[in-house]
Amino acid sequence: MSNKIDEIVSTRLAKILLPFIIAVVGILVVRFYLIFTGEGESATKLIILMFSYFIPPLGKESIIPIGVTGGRVSVPFFEGALVVPRIDPLVMALSIAFVDIVVALFLVWNYDLAKKIPLVGKFIDKVEDIGNKSSNKYSWVKPLRFVGIILFVMVPFQGSGGLVGSIVGRLIGMKPWNTFYAISIGAITGCLLIAYFADVILNVFIQNFLTAALVIIVIMLIGLMIWIYRKSKS
Repeated sequence: MSNKIDEIVSTRLAKILLPFIIAVVGILVVRFYLIFTGEGESATKLIILMFSYFIPPLGKESIIPIGVTGGRVSVPFFEGALVVPRIDPLVMALSIAFVDIVVALFLVWNYDLAKKIPLVGKFIDKVEDIGNKSSNKYSWVKPLRFVGIILFVMVPFQGSGGLVGSIVGRLIGMKPWNTFYAISIGAITGCLLIAYFADVILNVFIQNFLTAALVIIVIMLIGLMIWIYRKSKS
């Protein structure tokens, strides 16, 4: 009996600690890779951006372009502006996707525990409450199931990362590991699209300012149309 209890405790502890260990190892791998490729200056800045991803209203739609294009940016909890060197789009995309994947892994194993963490628990309860009360907030995800979670995480709407994706997957009755796989696919795909789109826009800006301005205006109009459509449905 004692051995069985010890095994249960060990398994539970491993599920809590393993995501954090994976996170630390992943950060170290990225840091050493950047140092090895002669971009050590980018390593610390990239880690800061990865942690900033947790701070609202920042999201992949803002963090990734900041890293890809570089420049002086304001980051919460840092005095003055942070000078960010240009970071390779692939590295930037996979780093932010990695954050979503680790968060999803933690919730797969520790959802009930996460609800007891002060700030995280309140946020989870809030999202669950919205999902239960609203008929259209996440309703479009349910009929699509696996593909719906992929699209939800992939499209850079505010609050569509690994944390909210995990909660929505649970709300629509998906199995935890299916939700995790969908979040992983959506995070990697979405982050890559944003990173390389930002890189293309930067290059176009350098080569042709008028073309870049036209592209941005078109994107803003599409975004406005999506916003009006969502408002009309709410």
